[in-house]
Amino acid sequence: MQLKLPRHSRYDYSPIVARNDYSWPDEKRLAFCITTNLECWAFGKGKGHDNAIIGARQSQRNYSWRDYGNRVGIWRLFDLFDELKLPLAHNVNSLLYDYAPPIFDVIRRRGDEIVAHGRTNSEALDDFSWEADEARVIKECTDAYIEHEAIIPTGWMGPAGAVENSTSVDLIKEAGYRYIMDWPCDDQPFWMNTRSGPILSVPYPVELNDIPQVVNRHHTAREMCEMIVDQFDEMVEQCAKQPLVMNISLHPFVFGQPFRLRALRAALRHCVEHELKDRVWFCKPGDVADYCYTLPPGTLPGNGPAAA
Repeated sequence: MQLKLPRHSRYDYSPIVARNDYSWPDEKRLAFCITTNLECWAFGKGKGHDNAIIGARQSQRNYSWRDYGNRVGIWRLFDLFDELKLPLAHNVNSLLYDYAPPIFDVIRRRGDEIVAHGRTNSEALDDFSWEADEARVIKECTDAYIEHEAIIPTGWMGPAGAVENSTSVDLIKEAGYRYIMDWPCDDQPFWMNTRSGPILSVPYPVELNDIPQVVNRHHTAREMCEMIVDQFDEMVEQCAKQPLVMNISLHPFVFGQPFRLRALRAALRHCVEHELKDRVWFCKPGDVADYCYTLPPGTLPGNGPAAA
């Protein structure tokens, strides 16, 4: 009897070399996004990264290290991205509205995108084993975005490593979200199946992400920034054959540290000044999603909406 592996029903296999071709707006070929993670945590409780020991218990040390990002790091990153004139998206815990409201003044001034990121990174969706409890948590954070921004964010990125239940994608779709970034299996957007119709998956990195690279694997800032340059150089050439998305994930408590900013500034300046920059669409994940919804049905992999 042939072994049958456990499978999911969210998407089918699709090799990138056998897909339809299309371009981004103005015939661009590489969508370049940068997404920060603006998070808050319970003091001494729940989940949370440690800067020295993987899996360390929660303490005043690792709480305050992460809180550096909200007090100092994000402000340094805002300055950097103003200098480079680059747009940003932010994965935002909804409880951050109560904890650090001045951050949102700058987000609104810049016209940045807010991506829903759960209530707090001290919990993940799989902490709530009953579907009704998970739906209540999603609704609670969605209501907070509506209260403060008057709209629902179009995108969702799950908190605490995006650990999901089997019905999470269904509940996110039913809450009104149009795209997710929790399934890092592709360099192009694709349609995912839910019980209430399709939802778009927009690429989000687990490699070009400073938590796995710097915190967990102990790479230096320059090593990660070399990865950013190499990724860009390779993808800006590859995109001549296929439209691609390059997304970079930054946490202000990691790359908002002064000694890492210089390497990041140099890497991003390389990207914005590249000789092939005319191929690049400097945008936000929500821009990518909005454009994908305008493409003719059948353009992207998966069973998308019947009409654009």
